[in-house]
Amino acid sequence: MADVAKHAGVSKSTVSQYLNKRFDYMGAKTKARIESAISELGYQPNIVARSLKQKSTQTIGVIVANILHSFSTQVIRAIEDYCHEHDFHLIVCNADDNPEKEKKYIEMLLAKQVDGLIVFPTGGNLDLYKKMKDGEFPLVFMDRIIDEVEVPTVQLNNERASALAVTHLAGKGYSNIGMLTTSLKQKPSPRVERINGFKQSHKDNGLSLKEEWIKSVDVEDMQGALGEMFNGPLKPDAILASNDLSLIEVLKFVKESGLSMPEDLAVIGIDRVSFADLYSPTLTYIAQPTFEMGRKAASIIIDKVKNNNTGDEMVYRYEPELIPGESC
Repeated sequence: MADVAKHAGVSKSTVSQYLNKRFDYMGAKTKARIESAISELGYQPNIVARSLKQKSTQTIGVIVANILHSFSTQVIRAIEDYCHEHDFHLIVCNADDNPEKEKKYIEMLLAKQVDGLIVFPTGGNLDLYKKMKDGEFPLVFMDRIIDEVEVPTVQLNNERASALAVTHLAGKGYSNIGMLTTSLKQKPSPRVERINGFKQSHKDNGLSLKEEWIKSVDVEDMQGALGEMFNGPLKPDAILASNDLSLIEVLKFVKESGLSMPEDLAVIGIDRVSFADLYSPTLTYIAQPTFEMGRKAASIIIDKVKNNNTGDEMVYRYEPELIPGESC
């Protein structure tokens, strides 16, 4: 910075003001000289030094449980948009639903002195979550509630999502409804809540629940689980796929089994997928307001960072929307 100041014939403080975009009392010629000096000298501000001085890296860490979910990528895009508008950068990490991997990434991001974290928690690092909470480190949970750690959480009304699906199917005359979800190994709250909503909605609609048709397995085991569902004398006439990865496996099973939608099997999924309108028949699905949810999480974390706002710990629930297609 001293070299730039000397080359431009100004003080270091003037260069500092230019770099921080404080142009209130700076003439156009002075700005032009500094800009020219920076270009000629190939000057690049030392972000590490600046962050040490300002005690802020202007960086938010995001740790997603599984980046393969379309929900995750859509939320990340919304977070990035909001952070960009407020001059913050993102570092995104994928935990693969693995608590050990999540722990490694949390520790790495804290070591890099990110200003805050938005985490889609695996649920397997309670001590680490509590340590950040107790230390008043800016932290927001996305998609999943951790009952033991009270931090702001942005989440869908998951029970309502399942209820919308079951009620829609019941209204069209379907009564034998199965459900496919990804694994409950870590008991992630969205999956548990969607199953609870599925069961309760059966009662509310006067339907007989077949517990053996609720399958919660890893993605690689889903074809086998679906085969078991269709192996008995009574077969489902409709299936609710609890997320986009489950939906893809259901569609694969329908194709490979020679079934027709909706004549042989009605299909409805939770999560907006890019191919829903292109698929034949078009798909019925329950949409999450992903961009609103992502922007909310980003606004909370940046408010915490900028204003040291601890605020009331609460859950922000967003309502799902049924998008009808031809698959039911």
